[in-house]
Amino acid sequence: MLEAYRNHVAERAALGLPPLALSAEQTAALVALLQNPAAGEEATLLELISNRVPAGVDEAAYVKAGFLAALAKGEASSPLLSKSRAVELLGTMQGGYNITTLVELLDDAELADVAAEQLKHTLLMFDAFHDVAERAKNGNAAAKAVLASWAEGEWFQNRPLLAEKITLTVFKVPGETNTDDLSPATEAWSRPDIPQHALAMLKMARDGIEPQQPGAIGPLAQIAAVKAKGYPVAYVGDVVGTGSSRKSATNSVQWFFGDDIPNVPNKRAGGFCFGNKIAPIFYNTMEDAGALPIEFDVANLHMGDVIDLYPYAGKVCKHGSEEVLASFELKTEVLLDEVRAGGRIPLIIGRGLTEKARAELGLAPSTLFKKPQAPADSGKGFTLAQKMVGRACGLQEGQGIRPGTYCEPKMTTVGSQDTTGPMTRDELKDLACLGFSADLVMQSFCHTAAYPKPVDVKTHHSLPDFMRNRGGVSLKPGDGIIHSWLNRMLLPDTVGTGGDSHTRFPLGISFPAGSGLVAFAAATGVMPLDMPESVLVRFKGKLQPGITLRDLV
Repeated sequence: MLEAYRNHVAERAALGLPPLALSAEQTAALVALLQNPAAGEEATLLELISNRVPAGVDEAAYVKAGFLAALAKGEASSPLLSKSRAVELLGTMQGGYNITTLVELLDDAELADVAAEQLKHTLLMFDAFHDVAERAKNGNAAAKAVLASWAEGEWFQNRPLLAEKITLTVFKVPGETNTDDLSPATEAWSRPDIPQHALAMLKMARDGIEPQQPGAIGPLAQIAAVKAKGYPVAYVGDVVGTGSSRKSATNSVQWFFGDDIPNVPNKRAGGFCFGNKIAPIFYNTMEDAGALPIEFDVANLHMGDVIDLYPYAGKVCKHGSEEVLASFELKTEVLLDEVRAGGRIPLIIGRGLTEKARAELGLAPSTLFKKPQAPADSGKGFTLAQKMVGRACGLQEGQGIRPGTYCEPKMTTVGSQDTTGPMTRDELKDLACLGFSADLVMQSFCHTAAYPKPVDVKTHHSLPDFMRNRGGVSLKPGDGIIHSWLNRMLLPDTVGTGGDSHTRFPLGISFPAGSGLVAFAAATGVMPLDMPESVLVRFKGKLQPGITLRDLV
C-alpha cells in the first residue's frame, strides 16, 4: 500500500499537486499497518491517519472512525496510538461516524474527560445532542461539562477574533472575473479534485494575467510571486464572481489564497475577496466558506501592492502608512462572526447548537453572537414573493419578509445536477449528512448523459446510490433535463433551491446557490437568505406554439 501510495504522491507532485485523499481501501490497508508498523514508517503512518483521510461521512472516514473507536474501547491496539490519542483523532473528524463513539465514551471513567473535550468543539451533532442531554440529566459529569460548554459558546469563543489590522498582498484581476474564469465549464470533470481543478483558474490570457500555459494552466508564477511577499493574499477585481453559481470557483480561489483546514486533506477555507461589485451568489458562497468578501472601490489597488486592511474601522491603507486607499462598510456585522466561526454554515449550525443547549439548561437566549439588523418596516403590503418566503419561515398567512431581512426559509424542493453533483456530494459528507431534511432532493444527469468522460461514467454509477441512501430521488442518464422534472414535481407557494441556474420555478419561488449551500439546504431543510428585492414582471400577448411558461421564467 505504501509503495503504491508513494508512486501516486510522486505522480501528483510532478503536476504540482498534493496526493488525493485516501480511499476506503487505502485506509483499511493503513489500519492494518498501524496495528503492525514496519520499522522506520511510524511517522508516515501517523501523518496519513491524522491528516490524509477525509472528515465527515466519507467511506474512508467510516473505516478510520471504526478503527479509532476499536482502539479507544480496547478492542484493537497499535504501538503508535494510545487510547487517548485515538479519542483526540476522533475529535478531528468534525461529525458523522465519530459521534456515537465520542458520546458513548462519556460513560468511560478513563476517557470521559478526553471525549468531552472533543465534543465541546464538535458542531455537527444533530440528533446525538439528545444522547448527551440525556446523560447530563442522569448526572454524567462529562456530559454536563459538554452541555455547559455548548451553552456558553466556547466552540466560538476559543476561535481567534479577526485582527484590528491585517496586512495583505493584492492579486488583482482587472475588469470582470466571472465564475467560468475561475472554474471553467470545460474542466467540470475535475471539480471534486480541488487542487487539480484550481490549475485551470484564469487559464485564458487577459489584461494583467499571464497564464503558465494559455488555455490549460493559469498564472502560477504570478500567484507564487505575490505569495512570496510573505503576507496573506487578497483576490481583487473590479467585478467578481458573475455568471453561474459555482462553489468550485470559490474552491479555486481558496486553494491558492485560503488557509489549510486542520486534519482535512485538499481543502482550504478563509481568505479575502475585494471588488467594486461581488456577485450575490459568489458573495454568499465566499461567506459560507469562511472568507471575508468586501465591496469597495478597488481603483487604487494594483497587482502586488501590500496593503493594510482595517475591518472594524472600515478602511484600506497603503502598508505602513496612514494613506487611505479605500473606505467601506461591511454588508452586515454578522460577517465578522462568520469569519471567526470558519464560515456562515458553521456559524448557523453552532449558533443553533448553543441555543439548544441553553434551552435544555433553562437559560435565556445567548447574547454572544451578533444579530442581523432588521430593516425598517415600510408599513406597505407584501409582494407574492415576500409572502411565499414568509410562509416558508412560519409567518402568519398574508405576512411576508421585507427586502434586506435575514431569514432561514424551509426548503421544500432542492435540485442537484451532474456537473456540480459530485461537489454537492463532498459537501454533504463534510456536513455529516446521512439523511435529507428537505422534502424533495432530486439529482439529474442531464449535462453528461450524451458524451460522458470516464469520470462522468463513474459518477453515473456512484452518485445515484449516494442520493437515494439519504432519501433523495435520482434520475437516470437519459431521463431528461432537471428543469422539466422539477416543473412536474413543484408544489405551489413553496420555496426551493438548486445548483447554479437550475432553480427558476414557474410555481413557488427559488433562490440559486452554489454546491455548499445546496448541500446545506438538502441536509437541514432550511437555507440562510438575505431577502432580495422583488420585481414585478407582467407578460402580455399570447404564448407562441411550442413555448412553455418555463421558457419565459
